[in-house]
Amino acid sequence: MTPPTSDRSWDERYEQDDPETMPWFHPALDPEIEVALERWLPDPSRVLDLGTGPGTQAIELARHGHRVTGTDVAPAAIRKAAERAAAEGIDVVFCVDDVLASGLVERFDLVVDRGCFHVFEPQLRSAYVQALSRLLDPGGLLFLKTFSYLEPGEFGPQRIRPEEIEATFGEHFELQSVEHCVYQGNKHPLPRALFFVLRRAPRTAPAQSTRVEEGER
Repeated sequence: MTPPTSDRSWDERYEQDDPETMPWFHPALDPEIEVALERWLPDPSRVLDLGTGPGTQAIELARHGHRVTGTDVAPAAIRKAAERAAAEGIDVVFCVDDVLASGLVERFDLVVDRGCFHVFEPQLRSAYVQALSRLLDPGGLLFLKTFSYLEPGEFGPQRIRPEEIEATFGEHFELQSVEHCVYQGNKHPLPRALFFVLRRAPRTAPAQSTRVEEGER
């Protein structure tokens, strides 16, 4: 599950491989995302699926009634995701975009990141947060799923600790909750993961970090 080292590598992987064979492929809506939607955003909303990859999460979010944009740096991923959505009769806007140099002008109520943040080196995290601060309306939500610091080994994406999220996002976001879970996909056993809900801080008030209890499943 080692991430490619360039945009071209991502595109080559999606061009050459069947997305359904990739370690992160999960055809259904991620269960943590589904529960979080019911709690935090039950009404139809503007949603950005960041690093959409195979497009499965964007398609399922649209099936739940949301107006969804899916982005990825890999043109081949976007092409195959759009083909999947068309075959299923689901309306999703798919486009090639790099969150660190995003050309998107629309603002969103929710950004879903199921595996994008944890492939960035630490020195890029500030640019990521700045980008999401621009893409989300004040009060908007970020659903962020990452590999957990509890996942053994070093192969694959970076392992993330809750305190890293607080330190990285604290100026612009309020941490609402963090949950221990697993990363659904084609790896066995399923990797250990963390699921964060963060809220974009209102412009009129400084961000306050909310300490939450972590219940390991």
